Amino acid sequence: MRFEGKVAIVTGAARGMGAAHVRGLAAEGARVAVCDVLDDEGESLAGELAHARYCHLDVTDEAQWRSVVRTVEDTLGPVDVLVNNAGIIHFGGVEEQSPEHFRRILDVNLVGAFLGMHTVLPGMRARGRGAVVNISSAAGLMGFADGIGYVASKWGVRGMTKAAALDMAGTGVRINSVHPGVIRTPMGESASPELFAQQPVARIGEPDEVTRMVLFLASDDASYTTGGEFPVDGGQTIGHVGHDHAADKA
Repeated sequence: MRFEGKVAIVTGAARGMGAAHVRGLAAEGARVAVCDVLDDEGESLAGELAHARYCHLDVTDEAQWRSVVRTVEDTLGPVDVLVNNAGIIHFGGVEEQSPEHFRRILDVNLVGAFLGMHTVLPGMRARGRGAVVNISSAAGLMGFADGIGYVASKWGVRGMTKAAALDMAGTGVRINSVHPGVIRTPMGESASPELFAQQPVARIGEPDEVTRMVLFLASDDASYTTGGEFPVDGGQTIGHVGHDHAADKA
């Protein structure tokens, strides 16, 4: 098993993609910290697994990050893997999005991932090993109308990943970003089919399909990969196929 004896922190872990990442890591031997603000769901998920514990974590709170990392190190061991998955969305274009919502989206999606790396990376550097997987989005590779805060935050995650990977060069720590498209989660399952109907893979994605990429990047299988961006989006970011072609392939 790829994560036997390793310890992982997953944020936004109580449901959706985060829960899939937790289960995938645990199935391959990891001891996992299930971190979220959804306490009941997070406790329930951790209770399903043999080597997991739930930690309440508001990713925008630096003090909570420090407390969680101390707790994880004391109870599970030094952190080998960080999956920055926590994220929110609030729709609105440049004229409609309130500054309050814009700042909140950046605080959770971008600053939250920064604080995770800021807190965990010193320990990884000291041990000479570790992997961080930052969950960005297809919206970190292209623009979308009515999502200016979300798009800004996810482009930020993409760029921050590359900068942090350079900062960690030569330390044995790797940092990559994953860019899901429309995924069947509480955030994505209400999306209009029009969003993915003209993709090369014209269907909604499943959380486990993203998890498989996360596990690869977090594992030693990706030992020569850092600073990369990895779409799991059904081809959404490469362009749309024509209506006739899509119908022929349906």
